[in-house]
Amino acid sequence: MEFGRVETSEINKIDFALPADGEQTKLTLKGKAAKDPKFFVGCAKWGRKEWVNLIYPPKTKEKDFLGEYVKHFNSIELNAVFYGIPKEDQILKWKEMADQRDDFLFCPKFSRAITHIKRLNNAHAETDLYLKAISQFGDKLGPCFLQLGDNFGPKNFEVLKQYLEALPRDLNLFLEVRHPDWFSVAADRKALFSLLADLKIGAAITDASGRRDCVHMELPTPKAFIRFVGNGGKFLDSSDKKRVDDWVERLQEWLSRGLEEVYFFLHQHDESDTPIIADYTIEKFNKYLKADLPRIKFLPNQGGLF
Repeated sequence: MEFGRVETSEINKIDFALPADGEQTKLTLKGKAAKDPKFFVGCAKWGRKEWVNLIYPPKTKEKDFLGEYVKHFNSIELNAVFYGIPKEDQILKWKEMADQRDDFLFCPKFSRAITHIKRLNNAHAETDLYLKAISQFGDKLGPCFLQLGDNFGPKNFEVLKQYLEALPRDLNLFLEVRHPDWFSVAADRKALFSLLADLKIGAAITDASGRRDCVHMELPTPKAFIRFVGNGGKFLDSSDKKRVDDWVERLQEWLSRGLEEVYFFLHQHDESDTPIIADYTIEKFNKYLKADLPRIKFLPNQGGLF
């Protein structure tokens, strides 16, 4: 992921401390702990050749990557759908490959034709096509993820409101906004997260080095959808793991106040490291959040990484 990327020389200067909870989170989480919270940890894509000999067996073909991915993770932030809505038969093939795992969920991103080209205006036909296609995931369909561009700001609030209100009420949805004014202008911030709370739509939180404002810590629903963007490489141990630890501590607090579901998706600027930080995340989720997720199964002889 390139969003929020900074020069390597700048990383050690960044304050990665998580901000205090937003006002909407205080309104949303005010009860007791949920009895059986759900945890989903995954990546943004399965098609990484760098994972062959790391978690995919030697000589695994690309067409078989998803089948191998499902053996390690219980979810995926499906970014591929952003670039073009797959045909229904393609989605059925993906679902079939994931059927080996009962708890697996696809979390498909809305198509850019809807969010970035049409900018939510007169996008009914494209939305219908997207919804019809992803319905083929059936019981493997997790929450959908609608990401707006950096230039979609509060001046477009009414367009956003009308679009969200027209969506099916039973659609499990999270929204990500990126225009800085959504976070820095108090009235616009309140209007956005209040709207999402009224519509029972979650808010994605993206934790990236160069956009600390996107770590808004606002939960309109008792569900967290976190897109963690690590720097990898030499920062894997010196920075990324500490950042995961901080998230575990905050999630522990949120769970004690009624958080019901956690979706935590790992991104790295160098994706070769992603399974390593994902496994670390699962280890900490199991230890401190009682997640009971299977650990990543690394292949032997990985250069002494573990």
